[in-house]
Amino acid sequence: MPRRATRTFSFLIVAGIAFSCTAISLAADAPLSDQQLWDDTDARIDQHRKTAATIIVTDADGNPVAGAEVHVEQTRHAFLFGSNIFTWGRAGDEAGEAAYRERFAEVFNFATLPFYWWSYETVRGEPSHARTEQIARWCRDQGIACKGHPLAWNYAEPKWLPDDSERVMDLQRKRIADCVTRFAGLIDIWDVVNEATHFDREDCARRAPKLTAAWARIGRDEFVRQCFHEARAANASATLLINDYRVDPPFVERIEKLADADGKPLYDVIGLQSHQHGGVWNNRKIWDTCERFARFGVPLHFTEATILSGKPGWELAQRGEDWTTTPEGEASQAREVERFYTMLYSHPAVEAITWWDFSDRGAWQRAPAGFLRQDMSPKPAYETLRHLIKDKWWTRASVRTDDQGKASFRGTLGQYRITARAAGQTAAPQTMVLDRNSTNQLVLRIAR
Repeated sequence: MPRRATRTFSFLIVAGIAFSCTAISLAADAPLSDQQLWDDTDARIDQHRKTAATIIVTDADGNPVAGAEVHVEQTRHAFLFGSNIFTWGRAGDEAGEAAYRERFAEVFNFATLPFYWWSYETVRGEPSHARTEQIARWCRDQGIACKGHPLAWNYAEPKWLPDDSERVMDLQRKRIADCVTRFAGLIDIWDVVNEATHFDREDCARRAPKLTAAWARIGRDEFVRQCFHEARAANASATLLINDYRVDPPFVERIEKLADADGKPLYDVIGLQSHQHGGVWNNRKIWDTCERFARFGVPLHFTEATILSGKPGWELAQRGEDWTTTPEGEASQAREVERFYTMLYSHPAVEAITWWDFSDRGAWQRAPAGFLRQDMSPKPAYETLRHLIKDKWWTRASVRTDDQGKASFRGTLGQYRITARAAGQTAAPQTMVLDRNSTNQLVLRIAR
């Protein structure tokens, strides 16, 4: 038998839903092939994304009711399936806007809202809080958890920043405190620092010279630490991410240094980008990336995922070429979306996947990467993902109680609506949350 290695992952609560990644045994020597990794996905999903639950039905006096019919309907995933929601309110026309919102809410329980400093606060002291609150409240009404992205990034900078690096850093810290405090309760998940590993690349220094200089003055790792300390002080219960497009050892090094004096991580979640403009990741790369960062013992979020439905390549946008979705590309995108999501969902450390962007309209680099076309009609990839999230990985069941009034089922981690009926009487519906850290037992009482 091959030697086995055991890893245990941490527990997280988001938007009132409790969920966790539990222990998994993985072969420590011979790596699995792409096909073997794929063949085992259903078994891994059953092991890590489901759990057993028991419903007990009694009469008004607490006596067990045998033969009661219990209906189980999942209402929410614990896993966070999401997208950025940057086109909300800017779909171009009333019909397009309605389609965008309806299709977003139909599939996703997680949304990333934009906090790019250079566009969020074009005039000093006038951040776009009102629009952001409007989007966040709409999301809350749909049962969609929100994340802010990002609090600190030097891809560009507000034009009004002063020349003094010390003053720039002070403004950066105050900006973090303002945003995190202002939206506590509406937005409690944050990409605190974005792409710190390669903050000093030439294009950043050119577009954001003042912010890059402030970052360089105090040092890359100290800048990141100060940003995390500020965010934590602003909302102690917030979920804080360190996010990067680098998924190789240099990002590992940044993470290793992001700890307090006692060695406790300053972050709660590691964010990994996966823009696949140049070609899709194979199963081995998906798995190895997850394994590389799972060793830190915190949840992994795939924060920016992209698979195209048109020509591959990064250079098309730079050359200004027409870059549109195609029927062949859409068919390929749907297949690859199914594979990519299934692989990630089967890894116990992964707890969220965010797509980038939901629609081709306004998409990053004008890429045909959306689940919706320019006219907001759904591509095959949208239907594929909806089937996975709301059918294949969604639990609906009807079971009957035994002589002890008990009925059992195995369900996907998340929130449920449970009802029971016997002898013409119906119990009041109750909500149940399935997670790996509770007994997952619910008592329903049927009145006389």
